[in-house]
Amino acid sequence: MIARHVHVTGRVQGVWFRAWTREQALVHGVSGWVRNLSDGSVEAVVAGSEEAVEAVIAVLHDGPPAAKVEDVRVTEASLPDETGFRITG
Repeated sequence: MIARHVHVTGRVQGVWFRAWTREQALVHGVSGWVRNLSDGSVEAVVAGSEEAVEAVIAVLHDGPPAAKVEDVRVTEASLPDETGFRITG
């Protein structure tokens, strides 16, 4: 099991990015969370098998149809205490 912190910039708020990310997380069986930040970006923690986490990160580079992702930064993170994937903030 691995966990990654993901910071996504671009047109990623007001385009269903968080709900879409949650759908992708459920499809790939990862846990964690996603939230909007006050600067207009989105951040998430994604945890699961290396293959599943990398698959979610790969789709975050494109985002949902209305999004325009400019940058995705990925760093290591601690495994979340909770299971499931939630939208916060």
